[in-house]
Amino acid sequence: MFVMLVWNKLPIWLVFIGTLTVAMTLRLAPPAALLKGYSNTGVITVAALYPVAAGMYATGAISLLSEKIIGLPKSIRLAQLRTFVPIAMVSAFLYNTPLVAMMIPAVRDVTRRTGLSGSKLFMGLSYIALLGGTITLIGTSVNLIIAGLVADAVARGQLAAGKPIGFFDPAWVGIPATIAGLVYMILIGSHLLRDRIASQTGIEKRAYRSEFRIEDSKLKGKTLEQVGLAHPVGFTLESLSHNGTTTKPQPTTKLETGDLLAFSTPADVLPGLWTTIGLIPAYATRMFSRRHEHQLVEVVLSARSPAIGHKIGDLPLPDSPYQLMLVGVSRNGQAPREPLADFRLEAGDAGVVEVDDAFFYENRRESDFILTKRLEGFRVQRIDRAVVALAITVAMVVLAATGITSMLNAALLAAMAMLLAGCLTIDRLWQSVDWQTIVVLGAAVGLESAITGTGLARETANLFAAIGGKSPMMALAAVYIGTVLLTNVITNVAAAVLMFSVAVSLSTAMGVSFFPFAMILMSGASSAFMNPAGFQTNLMVQKPGGYVFSDFVKVGAPLTLIVGAVVLLLAPIVYGF
Repeated sequence: MFVMLVWNKLPIWLVFIGTLTVAMTLRLAPPAALLKGYSNTGVITVAALYPVAAGMYATGAISLLSEKIIGLPKSIRLAQLRTFVPIAMVSAFLYNTPLVAMMIPAVRDVTRRTGLSGSKLFMGLSYIALLGGTITLIGTSVNLIIAGLVADAVARGQLAAGKPIGFFDPAWVGIPATIAGLVYMILIGSHLLRDRIASQTGIEKRAYRSEFRIEDSKLKGKTLEQVGLAHPVGFTLESLSHNGTTTKPQPTTKLETGDLLAFSTPADVLPGLWTTIGLIPAYATRMFSRRHEHQLVEVVLSARSPAIGHKIGDLPLPDSPYQLMLVGVSRNGQAPREPLADFRLEAGDAGVVEVDDAFFYENRRESDFILTKRLEGFRVQRIDRAVVALAITVAMVVLAATGITSMLNAALLAAMAMLLAGCLTIDRLWQSVDWQTIVVLGAAVGLESAITGTGLARETANLFAAIGGKSPMMALAAVYIGTVLLTNVITNVAAAVLMFSVAVSLSTAMGVSFFPFAMILMSGASSAFMNPAGFQTNLMVQKPGGYVFSDFVKVGAPLTLIVGAVVLLLAPIVYGF
């Protein structure tokens, strides 16, 4: 499996399903055990969190929050600071999985609007969330599990009675480890990754002229510099018209309701402008449906269309059956130079239009438009539901954090609430789930049965117990290394449980305190940096970051050594043997 992942010629989900199939064929574990991942509460929780994140994004709640926190940084280092530091602090008190799920679309928007490389941000997003979770007892589920195992071991008499692990006890090593990880990812880790500029996909590389008006929204009263249009990346702001007067845009130019902005943009950037909160296409018929229900379609004007020869400013024609908004026009693959109001249409002109479902019925014979393709994945955000989406998400976190209900139950309730509150549709709920990631997660959890059932995990644990010898520091190092390696092969919870018995045996045999071992277990079980399947947040950022298996090894291995050095140095000093 690892060889195939490094080879990187097959999809990750296929490699994992293939491995599961081989394990089942060789009877390394019963089929029910190998398939247990697909009924695992953690895997289902991840699936349930995707619609919650989609609801936050579809309503613009994430975009509005990220603008306040991240803004529009002009350098990758500034973007990392504004992204990683808040993530480190928040992940200490919130589960890292929903946090990363909600931040992925926000970071994607930042990279699109600034032109910064997404590959420099997404991996750090996962790693810093993992490290931040080690700061408190509720930062990650594995901390709670280890604390529970310690309490059980004390009750059974395996460990000497001592104080239970407190809420902030892990912080003494968790905070320094997180700071070290932050410094490494910003100064070194990001430089080990190739630049991969985030881009929108879905339409051919034509150039379009598009014109948008400013709504009475958050853009009103702000300068072009403040909204990120003073130095646009990937497109050109050609002109700005205010009360009929057209001027050359300046960074200090203030936007007012009704202003007309004219852009020259490649096709892959155009949908990003269309989804910008506060911009609305300038040329539109009256539409009775709500904009968040609309979609983008690329069309070509038919030779039979009655619109040929007319100016766009004269449209729609009196007998036109269509309800649409014109988003962009292209002729011979180029953006027209003249204002769209004066542009006369010809057969073969390409356009991107915002339409509702009725458009496809009206144009079913393609007499006016030759329908090229629907542009999937782009939607106008429904900002009137932003506060509702935020309230649902906060309620989900509170329910899970206070123990009123499980994280799975809270996530399912939040997903249903997003649907019932109109934050997203049934189709968008289903489409929001990254099913390939869920397949990989389920297979990874199932493979743990083969690793433990064949005795491989036990023999590995015994090996590290032998390495520990009679030195408390060597034993501590062996426990950390063993936990890290198992975490990157099986799930972090399984790794922590397997190494817990080893750590108990070592500390008892040496007559030393188990407290440093408990903290090392927490840190090691959260150091899933070298394998994309080591933790779900790694898998979640792999696709948007464009990473391959070797990227995680290249960046994650040094980070593992740095974090290990910090925690191994501090744990004996802070907690004492």
